[in-house]
Amino acid sequence: MAVDPQYVHWRYRLYEIIFEADTRAGKWFDIFLLLAIVLSVLVVMLDSVAAINHVHGTWLLVMEWVFTLLFTLEYFLRLICVKRPLKYAGSFLGVVDLLAILPTYISLFVPGSQYFMVIRVLRVLRVFRVLKLVSYLGEATVLTRALKAARRKIIVFLITVLTLVVIFGSLMYLIEGGENGFTSIPKSIYWAIVTMTTVGYGDISPKTGMGQALASMIMILGYGIIAVPTGIVTSEMTRAVQQKVTTQVCFECMAEGHEPDAVFCKFCSARLNGSPGEGGTG
Repeated sequence: MAVDPQYVHWRYRLYEIIFEADTRAGKWFDIFLLLAIVLSVLVVMLDSVAAINHVHGTWLLVMEWVFTLLFTLEYFLRLICVKRPLKYAGSFLGVVDLLAILPTYISLFVPGSQYFMVIRVLRVLRVFRVLKLVSYLGEATVLTRALKAARRKIIVFLITVLTLVVIFGSLMYLIEGGENGFTSIPKSIYWAIVTMTTVGYGDISPKTGMGQALASMIMILGYGIIAVPTGIVTSEMTRAVQQKVTTQVCFECMAEGHEPDAVFCKFCSARLNGSPGEGGTG
């Protein structure tokens, strides 16, 4: 069965507006959606204040439904214009889009005062909308690429830190003992984590001279350890910034991260600028 070319063109134009930030229409769409996201999150926050909810609760509820219907329309438009709706729906941003609207509809089916706490939990889930901001920030793309590139180094670093806190926690358990608050190795490890990260809650503290000496060493070591992941991520971010990419999203496979002068998708070979399927293999 042949596909109507007008339908394909309409679908692709909608795709450009919703998913592309390089076009004029795409930029205006992103700006409008950004404002809607920020305002909707603000409504959720204000609704959690008892005094404001008591006076303006009705208006906040109306605004909440307006934003919910708006994001619902946006979600279905995204599913309509992409070539593989299930792939988008199962992606991270697709799940976030669904979580942004689902709690409001679920609350309709949870009536009764006995479920009030459940409704409160569902309402709090609406703050997932703030995660939708990530897809509209170019810097977030650079940070994501840097974290992916540095993930192995960070994993090795975390394993090293975990090993150190287990060792230091065990030593502190032997040195201080239960009479000074270190009643078990897990609790001593908790103290070591709090101390090494320089948080210092103060709920547990060493009392003996040897314990205080070990604590001092852990504190000094903590300052050096904090700088390690910062250096790793900064180095990878520098590399990511040097590798310039555009916000162009492939219509065929929805891949991102293409070079500014790219004509074809480097993942599926489909043409990036033009009608769907033109010059590609998809």
